[in-house]
Amino acid sequence: MESRRRIFIAALPVLASGVRTRADDYGPKNADLQLIVLDPLAAPLACACVDGFAQRKYECLADFLMARFKKSIRVVWNDSLRAAIESEPLVASIVIGKDSVIRESARDAKRLLSPIAQLTDSKGSTQQTGVFVGRTKNKASSILDLDGYTIHFGPSKCDEKSLAPRAKLSEVEIDFTAGEDCDTCGLAAKKLQAATDEDKIAAVISSYAIALLEGCGNVKKGELRVVGSTDEVPFISAFVDSNIPKDIKAQIQSSLLDL
Repeated sequence: MESRRRIFIAALPVLASGVRTRADDYGPKNADLQLIVLDPLAAPLACACVDGFAQRKYECLADFLMARFKKSIRVVWNDSLRAAIESEPLVASIVIGKDSVIRESARDAKRLLSPIAQLTDSKGSTQQTGVFVGRTKNKASSILDLDGYTIHFGPSKCDEKSLAPRAKLSEVEIDFTAGEDCDTCGLAAKKLQAATDEDKIAAVISSYAIALLEGCGNVKKGELRVVGSTDEVPFISAFVDSNIPKDIKAQIQSSLLDL
């Protein structure tokens, strides 16, 4: 069982008004710490199409940490770690986002980051899955029915849409053809929408994305059917620069766990 010392509740308040329409940075430019947010459920990185979902307010986390540390913090939202680092490089940073995405992005950016905590969802889970989806009227109703199908995966950095589904298909000995790697779940959905009900085509999307695809109108409710899931993989994790002194790192971790 995962140690409770590595988990903090992601109950960042969702404000009734003032939702950002673009990712304006929050906090002073010369802040002592930088909080880089790549969480796909953060308010500036998602739409507000589903009430109370995907609207995490990291300004609240920054305010909490500033009160605890008595240090200034600047929040930067971005869907690319490299872009965030290059735009406003700071010595000390906290990075929060998809676990596998941050690990790969950190390697690409030659940034040494250490994991210190994981966020939970509203049910207390720190995990996510990839889900296999097809057109509702397609004959495939389980993973076993995907034999001989062309399957569109996600990018390699997203474990739930690449590594985990490939492992599941290998586990159940499904013969498939790898289709296009879709950068987003929306693009994967479009691949299915362009197919016919008879086409042997499926896709893998993130488990959290179904509500957003339907809520935003990218797919009609009931247009796609989930035919299976991958094993669980870590979802949102918090990392800190490895060069941050151990005492400061411990303070950051303690503060997150006290949320």
